[in-house]
Amino acid sequence: MAGKSPEEEHPVKAYGWAARDSSGVLSPFKFSRRATLEDDVRFKVLFCGICHTDIHFLKNEWGFSLYPLVPGHEIVGEVTEVGSKVTKVKVGDKVGVGCLVGSCRTCENCSANLENYCPKMVLTYAAPNFDGTITYGGYSNEMVCNEHFIIRFPENMPLAGGAPLLCAGVTVYSPMKYYGLAKPGSHIGINGLGGLGHVAVKFAKALGAKVTVISTSDRKKEEALKRLGADAFLISRNADEMQAAAGTLDGILDCVSAKHALVPLLSLLKYHGKLITVGAPAEPLELPVAPLIIGRKLVGGSNIGGLAETQEMIDLAAKHNITADIEVVSMEDVNTALERLAKGDVRYRFVIDVANTLKAP
Repeated sequence: MAGKSPEEEHPVKAYGWAARDSSGVLSPFKFSRRATLEDDVRFKVLFCGICHTDIHFLKNEWGFSLYPLVPGHEIVGEVTEVGSKVTKVKVGDKVGVGCLVGSCRTCENCSANLENYCPKMVLTYAAPNFDGTITYGGYSNEMVCNEHFIIRFPENMPLAGGAPLLCAGVTVYSPMKYYGLAKPGSHIGINGLGGLGHVAVKFAKALGAKVTVISTSDRKKEEALKRLGADAFLISRNADEMQAAAGTLDGILDCVSAKHALVPLLSLLKYHGKLITVGAPAEPLELPVAPLIIGRKLVGGSNIGGLAETQEMIDLAAKHNITADIEVVSMEDVNTALERLAKGDVRYRFVIDVANTLKAP
């Protein structure tokens, strides 16, 4: 495959929008997808969510982006072809693909359904695949991947509103389950009411927890309490409110992606409380250890989820009518949407209407 152009690497012609360099500007792009293997599922992309991770990759903010880069790892569509050994789905089914399209399938993590921690995991875009070619994501007309990495969408799950759950949904659901943050009788804080936080509130309530939203201002207070169903709202810049809430939370899911102070959050935790971060700020955060030692408190992290857990999350979301709050955009407006996302100007996730707006170049 080495030396071949993206259009010639594989036998099936494909098209989408790609960035050619770290300017991150997207424009129409022709490439190719592999033929359907015996355990592959091929599907027409209907919708693709725009994730903050897409910005990091497009602008090479993490230092390992590969260009040309077709982003998108919140992908839903309709199955058009299945390989001869596929049993999970059939032609016509609605399916999704999240952040992964491959893993070694044999390591300790893969054996425990934690493909998201496999050292050889293959990201859905801008990553070397096992055949030596580079993966291209869901800002494109079609996808093909091994059936193991396909998520079945229940019939009652809206496709556009469900797409962001493939990343944002499992990003908040997995730590809630693993660290025991959200269960009947527990009191969880959600720090940051954005793309991750608003979904976290919905899942925490569905799992039976009491939920306090923590935010820097009261701008989203009414929305958090009345529309999203949070039980309380705390302004982190209000010293009196923070003091009154000290030691009241069993756990906090920190969804903030900008640099921020951790000590005020740690003060909100009960003894033995857990602060779990999923927001991935680019700059390091300061972490004094005294509050951890004195209160036997824990600071941890979590990275998306395995395939079984992602399916579990989607099924629970369908049962409780959980979707992301979205603004649907056309492919032509994707660069503007990315600029707005970088400024936080969206409530709360953008989703591209790929099927109706992506034109063949």
